[in-house]
Amino acid sequence: MTFSVTAYEHVGIRVSNRERATKFYEKLGWYEEIDIPAGHANEIVNAAGVRINLIFNANATSIHPHNVLQDQAEKLPGITHVAFIVNSLDALMDMLSREGIPITEGPVVFADRRRALFIRDPDKNVLEFNELK
Repeated sequence: MTFSVTAYEHVGIRVSNRERATKFYEKLGWYEEIDIPAGHANEIVNAAGVRINLIFNANATSIHPHNVLQDQAEKLPGITHVAFIVNSLDALMDMLSREGIPITEGPVVFADRRRALFIRDPDKNVLEFNELK
């Protein structure tokens, strides 16, 4: 018997401030569906069923001005960013502008397959949004 991965279930994102992170992700269309007190986490979901677990145990005093996995010269192992598919990058850019959320890179075209932009959450976690061509 063999197995295959058939779908992506969720990503866990460690944050330092529950209220601040929740408000940020709500602006992007996610809302809390499940509170997980024992895990110091929650599960947020958007209208399309895309799930994120926010994990509320990051040490607020050790937040760096940059993402250590993405921005430092020394390339450490770990997940550098998460990438989502959107139906309209232009509509996302309009919403980001209205909400005062800066685009940190893009939009850029990758391999004539997708147009993408990058933002950062309040803890400098990198989020990529892609419009497929």
